Amino acid sequence: MIAMQYSFVLPADYDMTVIDRRIRDKGPLLDGFPRLRFKAYLSARKHDNGFTSADNLYAPFYLWDQPEGLDAFLTGPGFAAVSRDFGWPMVRTWVVWHAALEPDLGEARFATREILPILPHSDLASLRTDAVTDAQAAVRGGALAAVAAFDPTGWTWVKFRLWRALPKGRQQGAKDLQTYEVGHMSLP
Repeated sequence: MIAMQYSFVLPADYDMTVIDRRIRDKGPLLDGFPRLRFKAYLSARKHDNGFTSADNLYAPFYLWDQPEGLDAFLTGPGFAAVSRDFGWPMVRTWVVWHAALEPDLGEARFATREILPILPHSDLASLRTDAVTDAQAAVRGGALAAVAAFDPTGWTWVKFRLWRALPKGRQQGAKDLQTYEVGHMSLP
C-alpha cells in the first residue's frame, strides 16, 4: 500500500465555500476508483471550527492498494484539473507499514496528520513496531482509520487518523499536528 497527500495553501481571505463546493461536486467522482482504498477530501480553515490551522488548506489524503492506482490518478484528468485550478503541488508519498480501517470509515468527519522525522541510523524495525502499536491503539481509542507509513527519501513517517469526532485533548498546536475537516470519503 501507498499513502499519498498533496496540499494547497490558500490565501487567508480565500472563500473556503469554493473548496466545500468543489468537494461536494467532485468528491463522488472518485468513489469506486480502481485500487483506491480511500480518499479523504480534507480542508482546514484558518482559526475556525474549534481547532486552529495556520492556513486555509485543501489537502486530500489517499490510501492506494497498489502503485498502479496512484499512477492512474496522477496521469488522469482529475489530477490535471486540480493542478490547473490550484497549481502544481508537491505530492508526498509514504510506504505503508500499517493501515487499520474500520467498516464505518465513511462516517469520518475529522482527520489528524502528523509528519515526524526519522533520525539517521534509527532502528527502523523498532520504529515500525511502535508505529503499528500506536495505530492499533488509535483505533481502539475511536479512530475510524489509522495509517502509519514512512518515506525513505526524506526520512519521515506519517501518523494519519480519521475520526467521527476529534478526541478530547487532540487540539491543533502540537508540533507537526495538522487537523482537518473531512468533506467527503471516496471508498471502493
